[in-house]
Amino acid sequence: MRKTSARLADGREIIYFDESDDARHETRDPRAPAPPPAASELRFDPLLEEWVIMAAHRQGRTHLPASDECPLCPSSEGRHTEIPASSYDVVAFENRFPALAFGEPPHDTTEELPVPRSVGEGRCEVLCFAADHDASFVDLSPRRVRTIVDVWADRTGALSETPGVAEVFCFENRGREIGVTLHHPHGQIYGYPFLTPRTRRTLDSARRYRERTGGDLFADDLRAERDAGTRVVRRTEHWTAFVPAAARWPVELRVYPNRRVADLPALTDAERDDFSLLYLDLLGRLDRMFDTPLPYVAAWHQAPTRTQRDLAYLHLELFSVRRAPGKLKYLAGSEAAMGVFVNDVLPETTAQRLRELAP
Repeated sequence: MRKTSARLADGREIIYFDESDDARHETRDPRAPAPPPAASELRFDPLLEEWVIMAAHRQGRTHLPASDECPLCPSSEGRHTEIPASSYDVVAFENRFPALAFGEPPHDTTEELPVPRSVGEGRCEVLCFAADHDASFVDLSPRRVRTIVDVWADRTGALSETPGVAEVFCFENRGREIGVTLHHPHGQIYGYPFLTPRTRRTLDSARRYRERTGGDLFADDLRAERDAGTRVVRRTEHWTAFVPAAARWPVELRVYPNRRVADLPALTDAERDDFSLLYLDLLGRLDRMFDTPLPYVAAWHQAPTRTQRDLAYLHLELFSVRRAPGKLKYLAGSEAAMGVFVNDVLPETTAQRLRELAP
């Protein structure tokens, strides 16, 4: 894989990842110079003990443009996009409308607040999976998926070494129903300056479990699901995919490496190869569930960059808001206000259905 780094007109970094070592790109951005994005603001919610990101500049971000105005397509004569090259394999670049960014703090127009506040420094990257605007992840070749896994690992490693980044989050949102604002096949990578509530809570659970039993919470949960077998969708030499027993979403999968590792860079070549094939298989099954492309979130859970790494276990969480043909699950009163999920579909039913949808 050939890696080429350059700068866009406003100073943001762009990195080309090419499957051919001979690939060369036009890396000069012909657009007029512009100031880099400003950092956002963090405000601390004392009731939930969580940071909330205030990023008012994102209100004006690009929203569902026509295909001939997509900012993630390669540039062409007379039309300059976020990617100066005329073609590419995989590209990562700093988001033009980041939730978090290292830069100048926002102009303070707020009166004194009753809660702690901080500059929202961090890093938000866009990761384009392919130059083809009409493709989806499930349409990619195993080789391209393997390249993307390598890029996830590369960016995790780089951001983990960035001062101020406490956690790296790689994810993809697909589908208008999920809330995507660009249809081009892409994902995102966040470098948070704090531990996210989900990570903090699961690691606290893992620590208490270790103190109580001496065991590994994630490994024991995986072992219990494999032993039960009822919710396992597929197991390969290196990975296990299952519907969790307490699934919150009508369609939900967790995909674990059979060997405990902390993060994506720790995966071996064999584990990366195996995942590339397994993941395409799972995405294909999901799209066949309702005979239409499934809106989903695919989220990698990794160890924090500097603390509690011995408690973490890398895994992928994949879920959808679609509960039946033409029907979506919305977060209503119990879920949105109280955080108590009500699932209309039994996890065992979902697992059985996905097993039956093997190609």
